[in-house]
Amino acid sequence: MGQHLLVPLDDSEPAWAALEHAIDADDVDHLSLLHVVEPSEAFTSAARGGTYDAEMYDLAFERGETLCERARSRVLEALDSEAIRIETDVVPGRPAQRIVDAADDRDVDRIVIGSHGRSGVSRVLLGSVAETVVRRASCPVTVVR
Repeated sequence: MGQHLLVPLDDSEPAWAALEHAIDADDVDHLSLLHVVEPSEAFTSAARGGTYDAEMYDLAFERGETLCERARSRVLEALDSEAIRIETDVVPGRPAQRIVDAADDRDVDRIVIGSHGRSGVSRVLLGSVAETVVRRASCPVTVVR
């Protein structure tokens, strides 16, 4: 029986590199592709009053679904569709927490996550989803840059 990997996607180069790493991994028979829509994506800019906009939130979910379908296509191009199970999901919430929760809920063997590799002030200001996932996940985590 092969491994079940969870790959969080945010359409960044590191996320696509993580997907490639997962595709190249040995003994993988199940990939869970996850995109997390942050609640802040539903708010207009402060210049426009900073109000909640349901249409923006819906668009963020649509972009996530499109992203997951692009990733699914990439996996199917690289691997035999008979040899791998692929599931996609777009969920709302805080990315690090939702990734850790998804890994637990889906009983994955490993998370493969991209990292921008920020350091210093930019890491402090922007935070690090990958670092939080590494600290909180109950399964092994591979960080790809």
